[in-house]
Amino acid sequence: MGPLAAAQLLALISLTVALDNGLLKTPPMGWMAWERFRCDVDCKDDPKNCISEVLFRDIADRLAEDGWKELGYEYVIIDDCWMSMQRDEHGRLQPEPSRFPGGIAKLARYIHDRELKLGIYADMGTHTCMGFPGTTLDKIEIDAQTFASWGVDYLKFDGCSSNPVEQMLGYPLMSKALNATGRPIAYSCSWPVYVGGLPPNVNYSLLGDICHLWRNYNDIQDSWDSVQDIIEWYSNNQDYLQPAAGPGRWNDPDMLIIGNFGLSVDQARSQMALWAIMAAPLIMSNDLRNLGNSARTILQNKVAIAINQDPLGIQGRRLLTEKTHIEVYWRPLSRSASAIVFLSRRTDMPYLYRTSLAKLNYDAGNYEAYDVFNGLTVTGLNATTEFTFSINPSGVVMWYVYPEQQSKQTEKSHYQHEKASHHTVL
Repeated sequence: MGPLAAAQLLALISLTVALDNGLLKTPPMGWMAWERFRCDVDCKDDPKNCISEVLFRDIADRLAEDGWKELGYEYVIIDDCWMSMQRDEHGRLQPEPSRFPGGIAKLARYIHDRELKLGIYADMGTHTCMGFPGTTLDKIEIDAQTFASWGVDYLKFDGCSSNPVEQMLGYPLMSKALNATGRPIAYSCSWPVYVGGLPPNVNYSLLGDICHLWRNYNDIQDSWDSVQDIIEWYSNNQDYLQPAAGPGRWNDPDMLIIGNFGLSVDQARSQMALWAIMAAPLIMSNDLRNLGNSARTILQNKVAIAINQDPLGIQGRRLLTEKTHIEVYWRPLSRSASAIVFLSRRTDMPYLYRTSLAKLNYDAGNYEAYDVFNGLTVTGLNATTEFTFSINPSGVVMWYVYPEQQSKQTEKSHYQHEKASHHTVL
């Protein structure tokens, strides 16, 4: 089936599907098991880290007790490998009883009791990516009903072991089936990544009527190379991807790996900054029970989170790629504000970067800027004022910029919850 025929078929299906249940007007925030815990099912020798109800209860406790929930991190999402290898006698998916002895409904109640939400994983196809039972076309309705009956709040629907025609039918049908349950369930689709992530194979305007968010590109790995590769792909294809995003429909560059083993502190700040600029879901995959202070500080940065969660919901763009291997990213925000990220792709030493707001297409006028990671406010900033700062290798400088005449008190109450120091731009 060619791209045109596929688009026509999808258009017909989507007329009856539109997923408008009011969810995810800002990108979802929370925690997901996959990148950090993968498919560890060895609960005999690794009981603390295996995919089991113990792990998800532990994570829910940490989100509820360690200040995450108040910042918006609300989803606890189970990924692959939770299932029994057999459906039950009624054809329903069921959790592996040795690892989820209380069942998913009981786990959902535990999570809901902490004012959090439960996410779960299924796969469009004969099997999940790790070989557990998949959701074939004839099982979509019963699986949606099962998840709703358990109290699930979020579904990640993967695409291993299916073909493009099955995906074209199955992803809209699951959207329709979730709607029909009457339970508001956020719907994350992996469809685009299985067909190359770009038009004409992906019709993003139609996809936005079917899913709340979607994976466009490869899985993230625990390395700076992986983060850079994702940033590069999204930036190179931003003309296709950026217009697709908005309230209730988000591009998903995959999980935050901050707090694991592969990123330095500077690189962790870079991932947080770029995910905020891209209006990406802030879904952590780490061990919140053993998280270092630097990772916690980055992930709980209130201004970075506020930029990510800006109600306009406009995804940012890469503005410049300099010969010096400095890149500049920009995102418009509500109330005439904006965010800028200066990213160093260098590997040698800190680099002194010199520019002005006018060079970044800002209108004439006076501005102030809050440095997201060092907590300083830059004043005396005319659009034509040249400024210089140092950017560490693979690090960022991230600014929240607003017109000087704007009410500082209003801005600080919205974006800053702590008193910041001040200095005048050089």
